[in-house]
Amino acid sequence: MMKNIALNLKGKRKAKIIAENRFSMVKKMHKNSFEKAAAEKKADGQMLSLCGFIAKTRHFFTSSSCAGRIILLQLPKDENKQQASFHRKWHMAVSEQELWEGIKAKSRGELWFKLDPFILHIGANSMANANRILAGMKKAGVKRGGIIVAKPGKYLIEMQGTQSIAMPVKKGKKILASEQLMHYILQRANKKLEKNYAHLKRLESVFREELE
Repeated sequence: MMKNIALNLKGKRKAKIIAENRFSMVKKMHKNSFEKAAAEKKADGQMLSLCGFIAKTRHFFTSSSCAGRIILLQLPKDENKQQASFHRKWHMAVSEQELWEGIKAKSRGELWFKLDPFILHIGANSMANANRILAGMKKAGVKRGGIIVAKPGKYLIEMQGTQSIAMPVKKGKKILASEQLMHYILQRANKKLEKNYAHLKRLESVFREELE
């Protein structure tokens, strides 16, 4: 019996070491990826402060994330989203001139106007720390989110904002939306994008209080 207990303890210690090594390796990889993207100005500016803070913590890391944006998205005729491509992309308020220049420019298939909310992935080294992220998310008022990966040494939480718009504006060469409609939609999109970034700042503020 004592032998079984000893073997069980040995197995637990080994599993703990494996989990710690996994987290250390994954955190280092994502930290390096973030620092490289930041240095090359490929990371969203609105995400730099939050992701930079998370990268410096002991028990957490950030994975692929987006601060939110307004886009014109090209969809092929068969509407295969895997083959969709950005026609225009903005991480700030958009003017009507910028929007219409994008809509009138040559495009293929369908052209969609979209406002995408922020999406953030945070990794944790344990279920207890993953729950700290979920608690902070709830405190900041983020309604969409949860654990999408749960394995020893790697718990990944995905969270997403709620500010969004999606509508087709062009098919082939034919523009489907009127100037009056797009004036209204663009005003709403710019306001929603501002709210999205404010929510992201609130989330960062909560995490700085809860995770340090």
